[in-house]
Amino acid sequence: MNQSSKHKRILRFLSPTSLRWQILSRSFLILSVLLLLVGIFQYFFMRQFLYTSAAVNMRTQIRSIPPNVWQAIRSENTQEILDPSLFFHLLSPDETLAFVDRNGNVHDLLDHFGEHQAPKLPVQTYQQASKQRRHSLNLNIIKDAKGQEQLVVLQPLPNGLAQISNSVRPLQDILMRELTIYASLSLAALVVGLFTFLPVIRRTLVPLSNIVDTVEQINAGNLHERLPTEQGQVEVDRLSISFNAMLERLEASFIAEQEAKEQMRRFVADASHELRTPLTSIRGFLEVLLRGASNNSEQLKKALASMHGESERLSKLVGDLLFLAKMDRTPTLHMMEGQLDLVIHEMESQLLLLAGERSVQFSIASDVKSVFDPDKIKQVLLNLFQNAVQHTHPIDGEIRVSLQHFSPEAIILSIQDNGVGIPDEHLPHLFERFYRVDASRARKYGGAGLGLAITKSIVEMHGGSIQVASTKGSGSIFKVLLPNAESAANGKRHLS
Repeated sequence: MNQSSKHKRILRFLSPTSLRWQILSRSFLILSVLLLLVGIFQYFFMRQFLYTSAAVNMRTQIRSIPPNVWQAIRSENTQEILDPSLFFHLLSPDETLAFVDRNGNVHDLLDHFGEHQAPKLPVQTYQQASKQRRHSLNLNIIKDAKGQEQLVVLQPLPNGLAQISNSVRPLQDILMRELTIYASLSLAALVVGLFTFLPVIRRTLVPLSNIVDTVEQINAGNLHERLPTEQGQVEVDRLSISFNAMLERLEASFIAEQEAKEQMRRFVADASHELRTPLTSIRGFLEVLLRGASNNSEQLKKALASMHGESERLSKLVGDLLFLAKMDRTPTLHMMEGQLDLVIHEMESQLLLLAGERSVQFSIASDVKSVFDPDKIKQVLLNLFQNAVQHTHPIDGEIRVSLQHFSPEAIILSIQDNGVGIPDEHLPHLFERFYRVDASRARKYGGAGLGLAITKSIVEMHGGSIQVASTKGSGSIFKVLLPNAESAANGKRHLS
């Protein structure tokens, strides 16, 4: 890695928008707040512990004084009966000892022997302390005349209260020393954690960096690339799986778009060809007429008849295209429940007329009910029957029309012929628009290759499906599956 790329990586890492920097800074902040909270809790807990321990020791000092001494104390002769040796070995130099009578008067027992005077508390405090049990601990934090905090402990006596006090400065020194040690250790832990966390974050984000590198390699022409899905991190693996699924959908959409563009290109070319042929014929006949053929009644009649035929074919082609466009955009069907067998019986005479000298057999089951658009179903039957007529011999051709119950949910309409058949390679494309088995576009059998496409669209709009099976030289059979009336009412559509 050269110096330039290394410098860029450092800048990206130190950028406020960098994921590594955000994780590191937020983790450092959370850890700092937690250590601060622990320090505050430790300070108050230790302060309470030290003050309580000191108060217990001071109460023990009071209890160490013989009870007869407290009994002998009177407000008028306190100084005469006390022997300093009774207290000096029990008290520290900074401590004071006093007796509080029932009236709340404070008598400093060491007034002439110590440097500190006993503090005086409010009378209400003495009254509350005298009502407490002897075993309860009564401690108070006050400020003396010099502004220094004092720890005062009160102990109930039969004839009053014993009061002992001491400065809290030694306790505060201990607290500050412990707090300083804790702050130093916390700061050291943060620094060590900072330098330890950097490589950990870098290693943890390696799978994410791999995803970024792979995504940078993916473009519209390289959608087959996939992200690794087993990198040891559940969240990253889930992200990879989701991203791979998205890539698969994008690749499928891209392929579908390419196919759609190719189909559109073929559609435009085929439509242009189909439209150009009749227009060219009409133009040719018009040029013949303009050159003087209109003066010959026989030639005029032939030209007009040919132009009429071409215009009819042109109108049918445009009508078919408009019908397919309408079916693609906003298909509208006038659905109603009825007997499909009666519809086919109505068309028998028309089908026989189209068949000419070909043999036609009908096998129609009775009471075959479905929900359908009668006009569109007639168009389906007519398209399939015309297709059979066009591909069978005019005299030896045989066509069989069948309508039967296929299953408890479906009915089947089939058109079978004994024509030339369809090669296997053409079967998957029969229902594509403008597709014809005759690649040379010869008009031996007529048509523009839209009839089967229209038929398929109508059948699918009825919730059915259409299938074809053929053997070259033996004929073909088209099968249309439609839901029966009960199945259509229950919403069971799209049979296959």
